[in-house]
Amino acid sequence: MKKLFLLFIFCMFAATGMDAAQRVGGYTKRNGTHVMSHHRSYKDSSRFNNYSTKGNRNPYTGKRGSKSPYKTKSYRTKRG
Repeated sequence: MKKLFLLFIFCMFAATGMDAAQRVGGYTKRNGTHVMSHHRSYKDSSRFNNYSTKGNRNPYTGKRGSKSPYKTKSYRTKRG
């Protein structure tokens, strides 16, 4: 019985880590553009675990990420 209980606890912890995405329902923007429903990774402070980041792959579409996880700053100055 104790082994069965430990197996159950292990499965519960394993299942919580698998749900790394949330479903976003379709909606219409103010300009009339319709956005279809889709999945996205949960919002957090990390830029490295998003589907669109280089090195990652979207499990729903199979598309590889192309965005750099590092913020790029523009050092251009306005000349007047």
